[in-house]
Amino acid sequence: MFKRLLVPLDGSRLAESALPAAAYLAQNLAIPVTLVHVLERNAPAEIHGEHHLTDKDEAYTYLNEVASRAFPSEVDVERHVHTSEVSDVAFSIERHVVELNSDLVVMCTHGRSGVHNFLFGSIAQQVIALGKTPVLLIQPSLSDTNKNFSCQRILVPLDGNPDHEQALPLVAELAHACSSSIHLVMVVPTLGTLSGEKAATARLLPGATSALLDLTQEGAEKYLQQHISELKDQEIVVTAEVARGDPIAVIVRTQREMNPDLIALGTHGKTGTDAFWSGSLTPKIASRTNIPLLLVPV
Repeated sequence: MFKRLLVPLDGSRLAESALPAAAYLAQNLAIPVTLVHVLERNAPAEIHGEHHLTDKDEAYTYLNEVASRAFPSEVDVERHVHTSEVSDVAFSIERHVVELNSDLVVMCTHGRSGVHNFLFGSIAQQVIALGKTPVLLIQPSLSDTNKNFSCQRILVPLDGNPDHEQALPLVAELAHACSSSIHLVMVVPTLGTLSGEKAATARLLPGATSALLDLTQEGAEKYLQQHISELKDQEIVVTAEVARGDPIAVIVRTQREMNPDLIALGTHGKTGTDAFWSGSLTPKIASRTNIPLLLVPV
């Protein structure tokens, strides 16, 4: 399923935070990598406090240096510089994903204003919004751009929506290639964590709502058991749990307890910060964790 990785780079150390993950995955999946730099029209002289690549020859020199420094010799690394200056870098990256037949983008989450622009409005978010290709987002680290990447434990939150299950085949492939285990989690609200119209109904009919949530938990357990069986049939080590409470709080707590290497989420990658999976679940998780996120458009 995975055939080629694409890694956008702007010459900054922040963007290079994506390189250990790209090298690890390329090696384990036995697929080539394309390093891409897009020349920006009216580009600033600096980006994230560092020199910005604005010259074709300089960009090729940089990509060649990165290829030899960051990737094992057995990984096939191609270099591509888009020499026609563009005003929309994110759109150009997405076009290159299609043109270069890439099926996974590995990139840092930083935006033009730096780490504080963690996801919203960043080039990474725009690439997700524009395309249909999975994106692995790596949170940047100025202190350690060569931080090791591993993929031994994968956390997959599910909500019972078939659309959001589309991440599972990709996760299964990663699990096979990297000898990973998978942990599925599904969160059923409690009376106190319901919101909006459901919260109003719970106040009027607390007994009926509580009984309905209990039935929902039983359904969630059966739902997860089906996925457990399917993954075990593929000889993948898998565990699962149904938890009660606020989905964001439970997922963040589960992440802290199990310390996964990766969190995989389905996403409706439309424009707007509230268009992600389950309304605003993905950006809320992203803002509360430094774990790499694999976002799979649905």
